[in-house]
Amino acid sequence: MIDIKKFDMLKKPLKERWYLTPLAYALSFSATIPRSLKVNKVNMKGLKPPYLLLCTHHAFIDFKVTTHSIFPHRATYVVAIDGFLKREWLLRNVGAIGKRKFTPQDTVLFKQLKYSLEKLKKITILYPEACYSVMGTTAALPDSLAKMVKILKVPVVVLNMHGNFLTQPVWNMGNRRVPLAADMTQIVTKEEITELPVEEINNRIHKAFEYDEFKYQFDHQIKIKDKNRTKGLHKVLYQCDACGTEFMMDSKGTEIWCDACGKRHYQNEYGRLEAKDGQTKYPHIPDWYETQRAFTRKQLEDGTYYFEDEVYVESLPNAKAFLPMGEGKLIHTKEGFKLTVDDPNYPLELVKESSSLYSVHIEFDYKLRSDGVVADCIVLSTLEDTYYIYPKNKRDQVTKLRFAVEEAYKLLKTS
Repeated sequence: MIDIKKFDMLKKPLKERWYLTPLAYALSFSATIPRSLKVNKVNMKGLKPPYLLLCTHHAFIDFKVTTHSIFPHRATYVVAIDGFLKREWLLRNVGAIGKRKFTPQDTVLFKQLKYSLEKLKKITILYPEACYSVMGTTAALPDSLAKMVKILKVPVVVLNMHGNFLTQPVWNMGNRRVPLAADMTQIVTKEEITELPVEEINNRIHKAFEYDEFKYQFDHQIKIKDKNRTKGLHKVLYQCDACGTEFMMDSKGTEIWCDACGKRHYQNEYGRLEAKDGQTKYPHIPDWYETQRAFTRKQLEDGTYYFEDEVYVESLPNAKAFLPMGEGKLIHTKEGFKLTVDDPNYPLELVKESSSLYSVHIEFDYKLRSDGVVADCIVLSTLEDTYYIYPKNKRDQVTKLRFAVEEAYKLLKTS
């Protein structure tokens, strides 16, 4: 595996080939027009490329909404390595820039963004949350974002999309026909960049990125009649609100329940939870989600948090194929991750300290490329490789692992 050619991060981004532009528009508008996409543009009058476009990230349809929103202009896009899998030529030729997720101090990416803006004169698109929203609420954003904006010295626009998560939550990969909307706002003009302190730019970015898809659904009375709308919800609501037991939740159809104490909830067509018996403690689903985060933070603070499991590991060194690495062990504590693989052909010991991870990429029901089994996984990357790590014995762990990563990082920042 050491001799395997790695993905070429240094390859310069390209302008989209003219013959692919009609295809991009066709794929975009065929998905967004039937969903009545409305783009509300704020402070955008007279703004022309190049500029940096920061987008919220909810589902695959994000890319089509983005294409629709910037029409008639085209752009370059930052895309994770797995997005290039078996279609690198196509992605390169529509302007994609490769990236491994949650790798700090990625100076190569910065140079690619700078090249796109200064040499290609293109709108340059970044999804700074780095992966699909787990709960339809704002995910963690990198601390370096505002500093990067100051150095790039171009206008900053935020595209905050609504309805995309409701169309296809990452833990329930159906495809609901939900009306879509987006707010496209220039939050920093070119003239302001030199004047504004980093803290103010950071505040503007965070403010523009605020969203809550379940609140949006309820406020706009968007009815989702999907008879399987709650399936998979237990993967993110893994701790019972009644008895407090973790990893004994399950869901199917329109209900979520605890196998430990039996408490059940029904999710109505407007996204609200209703207890089938007893108290409805969290009608607004993200409130339940954030309570689990607080519980995990307390465990980190009092020293009781610990994760260890046997895992199966696959590597993605390039865009050609996932490579099986076999079995290993993953440990996570307040200090960070330790992944070991004892394969004699390619032994691995990967340590990721908490100070280097403000968040982590997780997947639900992801397909192992070596044997076709579907399971949840956590993804850890270096600048040269990406490892997909599947717990073998412990179920529904990845959401809590993400909480623990984010809260350990916050605790370090405030200590």
